[in-house]
Amino acid sequence: MKTSQLIIIVGVLQMFAPCDAFGSFKLPKLPWDNQQSRSIPNVGGGDNKVLQPGDTVAVVGASGNVGKLVALRLSDTYNVNGIVRDASSVQPFFEGRTDKIKLFEANLLDEMNNLEDGSKACPTSLLEPLQNANAIVICTGTTAFPTKAWTKSGEEDVAGDVLKALLDNSFSVKEAIASLDKQGLNTPSNVDARSNDFVIQAWNDACKVAQKRVIMLSSIGVQRRETMPFPILNACGVLDAKAAGEKAIEDSAKERGYSYTIIRPGQLFGGPYDNNYYLGTLFQLDKDAATQDVTVGKGDELLGDTLRSTLAEITAQICEGDCARDMDFAVVNVKGESPTADTVQERLRAL
Repeated sequence: MKTSQLIIIVGVLQMFAPCDAFGSFKLPKLPWDNQQSRSIPNVGGGDNKVLQPGDTVAVVGASGNVGKLVALRLSDTYNVNGIVRDASSVQPFFEGRTDKIKLFEANLLDEMNNLEDGSKACPTSLLEPLQNANAIVICTGTTAFPTKAWTKSGEEDVAGDVLKALLDNSFSVKEAIASLDKQGLNTPSNVDARSNDFVIQAWNDACKVAQKRVIMLSSIGVQRRETMPFPILNACGVLDAKAAGEKAIEDSAKERGYSYTIIRPGQLFGGPYDNNYYLGTLFQLDKDAATQDVTVGKGDELLGDTLRSTLAEITAQICEGDCARDMDFAVVNVKGESPTADTVQERLRAL
């Protein structure tokens, strides 16, 4: 039996074991004090690609564990249009920021499936949040292996669907995953590849203001898919899907003239704990007390884990400081105290 087949079977068996959600998470614990005053670097001049305070940033997936932190942190400087499946699930998190954060409901997979073949038109549900967005940050993602996160609702049991797909395809993992893709589940191909391309095309069609920047939160290992341990992580194609999503973003940015950035975090850890489908969340890897220093590196060469709060801060800082344009870089946390905002800005500018 191939390693990839064994991984899928073990994953399916694990899905039959119940896992209760962990405690609620009210406010993010950022390594940087979210209440301290920040001086926004004087950037831009006459460059029309530079985001300015008060510009609008659309955050796709603003109800996810990372997306909600990204939206909250960006709202310090920008107006935020949060695109979510269920606004009521995340509204309490943004209490006190409703003047800067507006939520819009959309189901990307449903919208994609409803489009006519070849159409790049923006669906009605995305028109309002995208038409005034100077930038978009894509925070969507799914689990590398089958979990409830793959189901259309995110709450159902996917074990039966996975077992049936494996049996119907003679335990060929590739063909089984492809059949789950066709069923419209939240598979890596549908979430990380197709939906990224779909969102970019919708933004291109709908936007009525200057398009300045697109940022995708991707993963380390995408460019090292053939090097251990990443073939294991890629058993169900998650790194392949992210690579396709990255290419769609880069191609569109070059064609349309706005800048792009691909951020590569490692295994995510730290709160919030509203989602119990991810390894770092299942085990509540709160090693952040002693692991708050930040390392960034151009390309896909780093190894390590990344605090969700660090990822949100880095995302905001590359916008505020106009750093890391038209490139990809990795970010991981290492042992040590959290650096100052100025130190992080220096590291980002050195990329």
